[in-house]
Amino acid sequence: MIDLKIVRDDPDLVRASQRARGEDPGLVDALLEADAERRSAIVEADTLRSEQKALGKQVGKAQGEEKQALLAKGKELAEKVKAAVARQAEAEAATARAHRAISNIVAPQAPAGGEDDYVVLEHVGEVREIENPKDHLELGESLGLLDMERGAKVSGSRFYFLTGQGAFLQLGLLNMAAQKAAANGFQLMIPPVLVRPEVMEGTGFLGAHADEVYHLDKDDDLYLVGTSEVPLAGYHMDEILDLSDGPKRYAGWSTCFRREAGSYGKDTRGIIRVHQFDKVEGFVYCKPEDAEAEHQRLLNWEKEMLAAIDVPYRIIDVAGGDLGSSAARKFDCEAWIPTQNTYRELTSTSNCTTFQARRLSIRYRDSNGKPQVAATLNGTLATTRWLVAILENHQQPDGSVKLPPELAKFVGTDVLTPQ
Repeated sequence: MIDLKIVRDDPDLVRASQRARGEDPGLVDALLEADAERRSAIVEADTLRSEQKALGKQVGKAQGEEKQALLAKGKELAEKVKAAVARQAEAEAATARAHRAISNIVAPQAPAGGEDDYVVLEHVGEVREIENPKDHLELGESLGLLDMERGAKVSGSRFYFLTGQGAFLQLGLLNMAAQKAAANGFQLMIPPVLVRPEVMEGTGFLGAHADEVYHLDKDDDLYLVGTSEVPLAGYHMDEILDLSDGPKRYAGWSTCFRREAGSYGKDTRGIIRVHQFDKVEGFVYCKPEDAEAEHQRLLNWEKEMLAAIDVPYRIIDVAGGDLGSSAARKFDCEAWIPTQNTYRELTSTSNCTTFQARRLSIRYRDSNGKPQVAATLNGTLATTRWLVAILENHQQPDGSVKLPPELAKFVGTDVLTPQ
């Protein structure tokens, strides 16, 4: 959630942010009305309770008919208090719903517009000339790395088996990411991949994109995570952190699940858009004033990982209308995919400011010892989709794939050869 004080003090700022996202600015007015109703209900309930308390003192001193009259008045007042308390509870629930309906405030530096209005910040590496390139699926099948046909037989479309050296390639990639994260001060975590509704909602994944999430209903009421950002955000839920020595940084290694609702017909070939994949995700808790600098650090760590797989890529500043509800600003690193003749996202890093932490009640103590809301950030450090860029960019004329030296050390081989 955004700071309610900002909504009260500068509603035009929040309306402008909603418009930048392509979302309804009228939600701001709905929240202000709900908040006014809530405050009115609180005043009414407090006033009636005070009257009830004062009347109770009078009853204790009264006698005879006066006491009976006061008791009757007390009974009437008790009913009013009960109704006022119910109104307050209803108003508070309505305010909470209206508050959660508003996305994070878009950072002023984020480009305006929608999905196609990103700004390219940097190109890294040179696109290699590859004559008649094979796509990652053809390479993966000829090298014995992938089995899509049996994945579909076992689980349905957009599932797959990583086989033989394909499994070692992914394990090596993720292990390299984990080792680099640890060397940069991240604590490695293998989190649960099933989380409670309040954690999924608190991170902002049950809003406009709730249909992307797998839900286990009946008696479980648990959600399969689409990123370890979710359990890592919930890790410190309802806690006061000690950030006196700097940010807390975690790297979560997990399997991730996404329904890919609404993407039917898109990227159905291969493993670019699948229902299950593995990922190492960086997650940071810090003071709000440190969030922007920490965002740049996350981006630099992503660049360090991309350098290790030696693929050409570009960095884009994502436009406000293409941000997730919890992000104030987001940078994507997109690798060149030779057979598609375009760039595709490999990493994403988002500054969520205090949006998630306010929902999850995650705070820290300032220099005066007073609790304040923390900031959270996240960033991809490696994922299954990276195999697409690695295979296509490092393919050789004979059908083999020569791995970059640093990655090869973790995979255990320099060259993947056709089976």
